[in-house]
Amino acid sequence: MRQIIFLFIGILFGIVMFKSEAASWFRIYEMFQFNSFHMYGIIGSALAIGVVMTQLIKRYKIKSAFGETIVIPDKAKSFYRYSLGGTIFGLGWGLSGACPGPIFTLLGAGFLPIIVVLVFAVIGTWVYGMLMNKLPH
Repeated sequence: MRQIIFLFIGILFGIVMFKSEAASWFRIYEMFQFNSFHMYGIIGSALAIGVVMTQLIKRYKIKSAFGETIVIPDKAKSFYRYSLGGTIFGLGWGLSGACPGPIFTLLGAGFLPIIVVLVFAVIGTWVYGMLMNKLPH
């Protein structure tokens, strides 16, 4: 039953991403060129909602929709690793025009060339899995 709920939420998320043009390569290009506020508005509002919801979950010990306790770990101690990871992620995002969510959104919308990006995203994830034990976590 959970898988069906998650599938429905994923489809709804994809529709919202597509309709809001958050999966649009042109919108992403505008963002990286600092020519439009559109993507910054989407990302900023998601960040604000995430911060507020995280604080509400912590303060009121809100449980998941399935009644499970939501555990939020303490802050990470290493700014360097997040900066490096964010830079690599941003470079990939800028080069491909898609981060993981829009990859599947664009595939579902019928943009088949995004399969190349999906293949290399999977390869990158596999390489990370192979090197994970050697990286400073």
